[in-house]
Amino acid sequence: MRQTLAQKLIARAAGRSAVTPGEIVTCKVDLAMIHDSGGPRRVKPMLERLGARVWDPSKVVLVTDHYVPAYDEESRKIIRITRDWAREAGIDHFHDEQGICHVVLPERGHLRPGMFAVGGDSHSPTGGAFAAYMFGVGATEMLGVLVTGEIWLKVPQTIAMEFDGAFAPGVSAKDAMLFLIGRFGLDGGEYQAVEYRGAAIRALPMQERMTLCNMAAELGAQTGLISSDTVTQEFLKLKDLDVWESDQDAPLLAHHRFNGSDLAPQVAAPHSPANTRPVTEFKEVKPRLAYIGACTGAKLEDLRMAARVLKGRKSVLRLLVAPASLRDQNAAKDEGTLQILLDAGAELLPNACGICAGYGEHLLPENMVAISSTARNFKGRMGAASSQVYLASPYTVAASAVAGRICDPRGLLQ
Repeated sequence: MRQTLAQKLIARAAGRSAVTPGEIVTCKVDLAMIHDSGGPRRVKPMLERLGARVWDPSKVVLVTDHYVPAYDEESRKIIRITRDWAREAGIDHFHDEQGICHVVLPERGHLRPGMFAVGGDSHSPTGGAFAAYMFGVGATEMLGVLVTGEIWLKVPQTIAMEFDGAFAPGVSAKDAMLFLIGRFGLDGGEYQAVEYRGAAIRALPMQERMTLCNMAAELGAQTGLISSDTVTQEFLKLKDLDVWESDQDAPLLAHHRFNGSDLAPQVAAPHSPANTRPVTEFKEVKPRLAYIGACTGAKLEDLRMAARVLKGRKSVLRLLVAPASLRDQNAAKDEGTLQILLDAGAELLPNACGICAGYGEHLLPENMVAISSTARNFKGRMGAASSQVYLASPYTVAASAVAGRICDPRGLLQ
């Protein structure tokens, strides 16, 4: 029976040799990730009411990333609850103020090909970049996982998104995702599994693959997946390559093919990632703020993209940079990437979700027009409801910061 990657991963977790789309199965969870916003402050009271304990603390990863750094009484209380619960529940894998959960999780070695994982955040499909089946759940479902170590799901069908050729310099995974969301809409994934394929995808470094799978959430998919290969192996520093991939000719719900070489930089207008068009259609827009941050726009690879544009140039906009993790920030510092951003006029913000998730002290004020490397630009998400956010890749955000208007980065690359 020919199986897709999604079916194989689910079958393994369900203790089956194979599963069929539409079946409802119960899966054993290899890893549960929670963070300060949707984690202990919500599940701790429910666990106490049940008189229950965590089924296996060694399989839980807890990250503080939404309410850090704490800046008011509410955030200080939430962080205090998170830290206290980590001790009480015996959570050894507690990463406190180390960066955004979706970036910290793989960089600390918690993900492996073949795993079945859940996360208390909608962007948890990031784990699919490592050929792990991972999706987001709410606090009530997470409670069930924490108590039983299991969760049920309806086996999804797979939608293949294939990009042949090669992405041009200045075109990134963020552009590919904005293009797909603009093409198929916020429900284009139909709560199925989206699998990214093709030569252009295989050529991407791991952190770019993470952006693709992360933003499967914006496409309306349950998860995003990429089969494992030597890129996976090298990033995770694995001795042996554990290959997880779809069988050839495994049945698909849909198979969409694109030429990656034809893809131009993309921009999504307010107030939806689906409002996407090529960057050249926005050249009259003049933002006042450029933001390079979030799990989809401030990893080490993202910072490098911005630096390629900004090297030797100055930003004419206020430019905020919030590296996605402390390790990525330190790596960017060691290799000189961070200094290029600072020399261009960037203001360095903490390694946290920050503005993207609507937290912190740098929210967008009334009527602010911004260009951002974040995943979402819904009305009021990043600050005042009157603010307007244009989504783009780090390349395009950096180019726009230099030009003072939304700008195609391909003409500025050195």
